[in-house]
Formats: sequence, structure tokens, C-alpha cells
Amino acid sequence: MDIDTRLRELGEVDTAPLAQAILGLGDEAWHEEEYRQEAFDVHRETESIVLVFINLDVWPVLEVIKEPGWHHLADVAIPVMHDIIDRFYPKGGTIIRAMAAKLLAGGKIAPHTDTHPSFHMGHRIHIPITTNNRVRFMIDGRPHRFEIGKAYEINNQKNHSVMNKGTEDRITFIFDYLPPEQLAKLGKRQQSRLTAPA
Repeated sequence: MDIDTRLRELGEVDTAPLAQAILGLGDEAWHEEEYRQEAFDVHRETESIVLVFINLDVWPVLEVIKEPGWHHLADVAIPVMHDIIDRFYPKGGTIIRAMAAKLLAGGKIAPHTDTHPSFHMGHRIHIPITTNNRVRFMIDGRPHRFEIGKAYEINNQKNHSVMNKGTEDRITFIFDYLPPEQLAKLGKRQQSRLTAPA
């Protein structure tokens, strides 16, 4: 969403249970669902554990699909997301994407803006799980450092990129929240449905 700044700091968040759960998962969990890496060229040097994702093929009908990561992380991720929504955003919306995203050591996410219409409508929240002092997150030509234990909303309509020059992977939990006024623009709420993976 095009917010009135490049980056909005949302304050402190208790990430310990979520971080413990993410870091406790093995390599197989990071490769159960690779749609994001395959569909979006800028994410080729990343891995992800996806909890929920919208069905882009039926947009603007809002179909939120539970992905394999739901079974791994929902119990610890949902309280964190709801805490942030309750404190900073209007209630009555819906989470349309949620995932743990890993940028591999030495990897980069090339400069881009998020172009699908859903990205114009939703708040994109980042929660750092691991980082190092050689990670650079650029938004609109300016460098930003994200601290563990805090949450941030990024303006994904501005050009942004990430570079991890460190020797350790960088992991961030990301979710997109569609607020009620944007949800209403999509039409009747009965169009929204939650489906489980086959």
C-alpha cells in the first residue's frame, strides 16, 4: 500500500515463540511450496514457508488459500499478526498473505515495486526473525535497517530491494493485511472464502 512514508515503525513485538518455531524447522519445510520463487523473478534467491496466499487467478474474487506452512506456524504466527492488527490497524479486515521469507547469505532481491492490485490495497508488514549488519533494505533509494523484536510496515509501492552481503541467511516474517475499507471495495464478503490445500 502507498502509505505516507517509505517505512513505518510499528514498535516492539514479542517474536520469540515465532522465531523459535521458524528456526526449528528443517530444510524440507522451506521447499514445500516454491510458487513464490518460481512466479516472481525477484525472489529467485529466496526460500519461503507460506501460511496463506491469495489465488491470483480469480482476483478480484478474494480466495485465501491455506498453504503447507499453515500447519507448521499458524499457532505461533496468528497471535503475533493479530496483536499488530489490533494495535495499529482497523479491525474487520483479513490477512491475505503470510509467510516466513529467507534471503540466502550473499543473495539479493532486485529493485522492484509490488504490482498486483492486491498490493495496492493491503498493508505489508515485516517482522525480522534473523538479520545481520550486512543486510541492506533499500526503499525509494534510502537504506533501512530492521531490528529483531520490532515490526515495520513498508511502502511496497515505492521501489525497494534487499541485499544480504552477510554469511548468514536473513529471515523475515511477512504478512499482508487488507483493511475493511479495501475489503469492501472487492464487493460482497461472501466472495471471500478460505480453502485448505489438497
